[in-house]
Formats: sequence, structure tokens, C-alpha cells
Amino acid sequence: MAVEAGLLADEIREQNRIFLKYITTKRPWVALKVAMTLDGKIATADGDARWVTSAEARGFVHQLRSQLTGICVGAGTVRADDPMLDCRLEGGKNPVRILPDSRASLSPDSRIAQSAGRIRTILAHTGAAAPAKLEQLRACGVETLPCAARDGRIDLGDMLAQLGALGIDSILLEGGEALNGSFIGQGLVDEYYFFVAPKILGGKDAKTAVGGTGFAKMADARGVRIESVRSFGPDLLIHGYPGNR
Repeated sequence: MAVEAGLLADEIREQNRIFLKYITTKRPWVALKVAMTLDGKIATADGDARWVTSAEARGFVHQLRSQLTGICVGAGTVRADDPMLDCRLEGGKNPVRILPDSRASLSPDSRIAQSAGRIRTILAHTGAAAPAKLEQLRACGVETLPCAARDGRIDLGDMLAQLGALGIDSILLEGGEALNGSFIGQGLVDEYYFFVAPKILGGKDAKTAVGGTGFAKMADARGVRIESVRSFGPDLLIHGYPGNR
């Protein structure tokens, strides 16, 4: 009897992509989600981002929150929005909330800190964080994770390695421009979900999807292999993976 090998190999790798990365690297799969206008803005100059995309698009994001183990945002996003970062689908699973926050600036009065007793919350920090502040956050139920520093900020590679050791196999990155720029610049993103709303915000001070220092030449830009383009209400979702330009 003839035996065929390699059938549906690409489909199987796609289906098991999170497990395959985690089991081989012990680091979580990182899926970056961005909601932006046609001109690439994610918020106004004063931080207003409610709402860039439609209820249909936001519903899909809550599905992602339920499917992935963790959700990650930066300290600036928490200060601006005071979010809960929970899953609002009936029967959905709340992700572990992961906060890279070098100096532990998270307010104990924030909604995240106040709900840390019932939704697992991990604050990653460097040695620059005040011990008294860390103790205050731990008293709220926040887990604190000391990480190595890189250029005065959290070494994201070290943070991911430590999160993997804690059993976190996947993360939905919903960062602002600075955190997104750091993850992309360091080649730490495994998957992209870009929601594009049919709106033009304009303004040179409006928040963009990806910040950081960027790349000096167009030839050095990160390539994305687009897998699909779907509609959610009036919005488009561009889904892809790092790949050739």
C-alpha cells in the first residue's frame, strides 16, 4: 500500500502554529492587532480612540482575546484609556493581562489593578521600579515580573522568555505606537491583524499605528505576507504573517 507524506502540511502548520512555536522555542506566539483609519491613525492627538472600528470588528477582537492566552498593552495605553482588557463575549475566556511597565507606573486605583484579584495580571518591570510601588501593586493582586533592561526599557525578548516559562503560549499585542514599534523593530511579531476603518483623521500629532525609530531605508521595511482580506461591517481586516515584501 502506497503511503503519501506531507499531505495538507501547510494547513496543519497553520492550525498548530501557536503550539509549534511554543514547543520549539518556549516563547509565546505574538499576534499584533491594530485598529486604524485609512491614513494610519489609531487615536487623536489627545488619545481618543473610541471607536476607530465598528462593533463587528470589535466583536472579532474579543474572539481573539478569548482564544489567545494573554493580552499585552503598554503603560501609555493604560494611562490614556484605563482599560479592562477583558473578554466581553458570553462564555468567553479572559486573557492574562500583561503590562510591560519599566518603572511600574500602573496606578493601584486603575481598573486593571482593582480587578487583578479576579483576572490574572502580570506587570513586567526593570530594576528602575520602586520596591514600595511594586509591593503596593502586589497587594492588589498584580503579579510582578522583573526583567532585564535594554536601552533603559524592558528587554522584550527576556520578557517573552519569562512569560513562556510561566506557561503563556500566545499573546495578543494591542499596544500603542511605541510598544508596537519595539516589537516589530526587534522582529518579535509572528502574526498581524490590521483593521482599517473607512475614516480619515489627519493631524500630524495624531497617534500612528507603529512608532519607534523605524527603518532608515524603504528596502529595510518589515515585509508582511498577506493571507486574507475580510470585511467586518464597514471595516477591512488585513491578516498576514512576517514574510517577503
